Formats: sequence, C-alpha cells, structure tokens
Amino acid sequence: MSKEVRQVSRLGIMGGTFDPIHYGHLVAAEGARYEYGLEKVIFIPAGQPPHKLNIKLTEPWRRFEMTRLAVATNPYFQEMSIEIERPGPSYTIDTVLEISRLFPGAQVYFITGADAVFEILSWKRVEQLLSICKFIAATRPGYNLDEMWRKRGTLPQDFKKNVFYMEVPALAISSTDIRQRVREGRPVKYLLPETVEEYITSNNIYRD
Repeated sequence: MSKEVRQVSRLGIMGGTFDPIHYGHLVAAEGARYEYGLEKVIFIPAGQPPHKLNIKLTEPWRRFEMTRLAVATNPYFQEMSIEIERPGPSYTIDTVLEISRLFPGAQVYFITGADAVFEILSWKRVEQLLSICKFIAATRPGYNLDEMWRKRGTLPQDFKKNVFYMEVPALAISSTDIRQRVREGRPVKYLLPETVEEYITSNNIYRD
C-alpha cells in the first residue's frame, strides 16, 4: 500500500484482473466516486480469479505495477496488493472483509460491470457479501437494463436493492482489445494512461 490508510465512511472497491488497466476502469471509478460520495476508491488487482483459472494472465506484480501507475495522479484513488499477496483463488468476500477490517465502520461499495451483476449470486458466501457490501454496476450507454432483467428472471428483492446502476461511456474500451492491439503492433494511445502504455512497451508485455 503506497498511500496512507485513513478513516473513511464510504469507500469503493474496484476489482479486476487489470490486464491491463485502462481508461474505462478509471472513468467508472471516478464516476462512482462522484455519484455515490465515495471518499476513496481502492483498486485491487486479482491474484488468481476463480473464474479464470485456465486463462493465462500477466504476472500479478506486473498488473499491480500498471495499476499503481494508472491511479497515481488521483488523490482519491489507492492501489492495494492484498489479493496478489493472498495465496489461492481471489474471492471477493475475503477482500471485502479485509477492507472492512482496514477501514472499520465504512460502507463498502464494490464497483463492477453490469454484465457481471448476475454472477454475484454464484459467488462464495454471497449472503454474507450482500449483508456487508453494496454494488455499483457500470453500464455502457444504451445498455438495456429492462431487457437484462427479463432475460435473467426474478431476483431476490434484497439483492436488487443493494445494486445501483451507473452509465459509463468509456466502458467500450476493453483490456482484451488492448492486448490484441499490442500483439498486432496497432496503437493503444488514448485507451489507457501514458505511464501504463510506456510500462507495457518497456517491459515487452503482450508481445508474445
């Protein structure tokens, strides 16, 4: 942790593989910070995501370093390495409990994509998770939430009331697309911070 931990009443967690982190992540985090009055947003790169056990990811500490570079200029953002330091799969409930311990009394908001909202019900110890954490689901412009609800059927009311939606234009940017662009030698400028782009280039990430 490179920035001081202090007492806050409302904070956000921005989790993900961040392979690499890009402006979509940063815009979503800043939008959530403003819309929901978050005093801090903590970016936590996943160590070993349970749903990506068979997918080759960039080394955790490289992903963490890209995250650190990306959030360095925002005083409301902070990076933490708690998931990559913890052995085994990275479960959200363990991360939220750790953050709650570090920031006692804070209301925690977990920022995720709208597509991932319905996966939450399959997450480890979901009942406990929903009792201690609220969710902010970031959506692209034009995302049809009504249609999504109809396709997925009726969800528990207690779950719905803990999920909030926020439109984020920059979510059209994709880590997958950035990796592909780097492999093909195409430009990634303006898709992610220059410091992250320079780190990718200098360390020859995504070329193989």
